[in-house]
Amino acid sequence: MDSVDSTRAFVRDVKRIVVKVGTAVVTRSDGRLALGRLGALCEQIQELNSQGYEVILVTSGAVGAGRQRLRYRRLIHSSFADLQKPQRELDGKACAAVGQNGLMALYDSLFSQLDVTSAQLLVTDNDFRDPDFRNQLNETVNQLLSLKVIPIFNENDAISTRRAPYEDSSGIFWDNDSLAALLALELKADLLVLLSDVEGLYSGPPSDPHSKLIHTYIKERHEKEITFGDKSRVGRGGMTAKVKAAVYAAYAGIPVVITSGFAVDNIIKVLHGKRIGTLFHRDANELDPAIDASACEMAVAARECSRRLQALAPQERRNILLDIADALEANEQKILTENEADVDAAQQAGYDPSLVARLALKPGKISSLAKSVRVLAEMDEPIGRILKRTEILDGFILEKTSSPLGVLLIIFESRPDALVQIASLAIRSGNGLLLKGGKEAKRSNAILHKVITSVIPENVGERLIGLITSREEVPELLKLDHVIDLVIPRGSNKLVSQIKASTKIPVLGHADGICHVYVDKSANLDVAKHIVLDAKTDYPAACNAMETLLVHDDLVKKGGLNDLIMELQIKGVTIFGGPKASSLLNIPEANSLHHEYSSLACTVEIVDDVYAAIDHIHQHGSSHTDCIITEDKEVADIFLRQVDSAAVFHNASTRFCDGFRFGLGAEVGISTSRIHARGPVGVEGLLTTRWVGRGNGHVVNGDKGINYTHKELS
Repeated sequence: MDSVDSTRAFVRDVKRIVVKVGTAVVTRSDGRLALGRLGALCEQIQELNSQGYEVILVTSGAVGAGRQRLRYRRLIHSSFADLQKPQRELDGKACAAVGQNGLMALYDSLFSQLDVTSAQLLVTDNDFRDPDFRNQLNETVNQLLSLKVIPIFNENDAISTRRAPYEDSSGIFWDNDSLAALLALELKADLLVLLSDVEGLYSGPPSDPHSKLIHTYIKERHEKEITFGDKSRVGRGGMTAKVKAAVYAAYAGIPVVITSGFAVDNIIKVLHGKRIGTLFHRDANELDPAIDASACEMAVAARECSRRLQALAPQERRNILLDIADALEANEQKILTENEADVDAAQQAGYDPSLVARLALKPGKISSLAKSVRVLAEMDEPIGRILKRTEILDGFILEKTSSPLGVLLIIFESRPDALVQIASLAIRSGNGLLLKGGKEAKRSNAILHKVITSVIPENVGERLIGLITSREEVPELLKLDHVIDLVIPRGSNKLVSQIKASTKIPVLGHADGICHVYVDKSANLDVAKHIVLDAKTDYPAACNAMETLLVHDDLVKKGGLNDLIMELQIKGVTIFGGPKASSLLNIPEANSLHHEYSSLACTVEIVDDVYAAIDHIHQHGSSHTDCIITEDKEVADIFLRQVDSAAVFHNASTRFCDGFRFGLGAEVGISTSRIHARGPVGVEGLLTTRWVGRGNGHVVNGDKGINYTHKELS
């Protein structure tokens, strides 16, 4: 289980929970009961019940469900002439009487399937005016909970004296949200969860793209800022009623979370301390008064700072990078101390050795990073370069120029040195930046971010580069397609796939680094040994390290393959075989031919010729980097032309596929995408284009009398 968010630490002491589920969650848009959502709700409650939690359910939906059934009854009993007349709205109390029966029957059926017993308790506003009723209520509920029975409450709308159940807000409670808050207090609950059809409380209508989710409600700050949207499509008051009930309960001492009832496990996530939905707490100010300023505000601040960065003269931007290089060297000992703490913690936690290897900043790494930043600073100015100049017509010149993308969100795992490269590239290309590193590098990332932002001048602002520290903020950031322009995930296949599935923002990156080296029959074996050893052992955890060695069948007969395997084993490499190699050489067979070891291990397979090697790479590779070792230029050209990867090499190690080695200064990652940028992504990959036109009073006027020249200019 992930660590509990600092604002959600109260969940550690929760025993008794009141869960209120709204009509919009209980019913579908057509008025029928939402069986899937109710089933998922019951499964969550069953799991919590089995873990020892005491769960009390307050449910809406009876009126909505009853209305749908009564409309059907009225329809089948009406003549054609009756249907032509204006239809009178059905009485809410009659709807409640019919719907309550069906709603409870469904709950009973669902809970029975999970071997859980439920009990129905219908109450009215007037009941709570009687002290004896309240005493008996506590006694009954406590007895039910001790037997692990789920009490299910609803207002008894059918016999309530309320004048109009959907409008009358007088009395002790006025809807099921306020009933849930009242029950939470009366039954001494530790937590109230209000399930809605949106993810929580937003600063404006959830449909407005500029609205942001409020993670922690602070009355003094948010009461006057929030603009509520429409009330619930089927319930009584929507979010306004929920906030009113939540504030009432929270200030009486019961924490409240408003979250979506459409997700299958949100109640469990709340109890695990995940930062979802909106928290209402009596001590909200003390928990973290700045926590809501994270996602959207950080992205907006990064954009504003990036525009100020772009307005600087080229030499001023260059000086920022030179200052960063100096600051890295000046703070080397502090950085290494924090990094050593991360490495020690990772080793004690039992992390994979390949991850620990990527995490460690080796001797000389800080100097190397500072050098790469200086190289980047001395590169030609990338912003505002004229890529194309055209005379549209006499006196009207159009220029296509390079321009920053805007705001980048980079999500990376393990490697703290990536933070320096990414931040430097963002500054060089004039982009704002949001960084989310792995929790295993938390201390390293924090000190590097502090060192870098400390030298950003005030007229740009240190918020140019934001560091995201909470994992729960990432889903919010991925929704900000109106602020963030590009997401670059650097990490595991799982990470990249999750990011791509979770956002509308363009994603640039690669999911796997399954790099191949093919040794052809005409290869110089001494050259092959040097390249194969370098590709596998220079830095096994890198994404450009060799993972599969393909060898021509002729070399098996001549003993060349045995020599290569022996050299690898001397260096400590564990060898696995493909189907042919494992059978012929009596070595363990690889579990998969599409596997990234990221360690001193690799797969070896035997192929018939260069075409078989190409087919193998296309079937099992990841379109990252692949290499051929051969003295036959014609075979090499076939390989280089036909292998569809971001980088292909002849007689050179796959480890050369790197932004710094390519002369890009650094890289934000290696892209296997086929749109925008491919291979190591340096400054150019973080730029787009814009058009600048210079005219002299030119107008279109229906193109009358205009003589377009479209002349290319130097």
